[in-house]
Amino acid sequence: MTPLEISEHKMRWKPGYCVRLHSDLVTDGKQWCRRNLQRQEWSVTTYTNVYEHTFHFEEIENGKLFETIPEFKKFINQ
Repeated sequence: MTPLEISEHKMRWKPGYCVRLHSDLVTDGKQWCRRNLQRQEWSVTTYTNVYEHTFHFEEIENGKLFETIPEFKKFINQ
């Protein structure tokens, strides 16, 4: 998909399934998404709250899988 197609695709499904993650782990969260999902299947909105970023997933299953990552579990949806 081209960058334009990806952007348009995301506009159709966002906000999708949302997972809040502590801001210290945003880089690790992005790396996990890049390794395990296609670019059009996820998005991140930074600083949605104090020390918090929100990851958006097109599929609920991907969001639930993201929530079960041991390194993130303690810092998700607080």
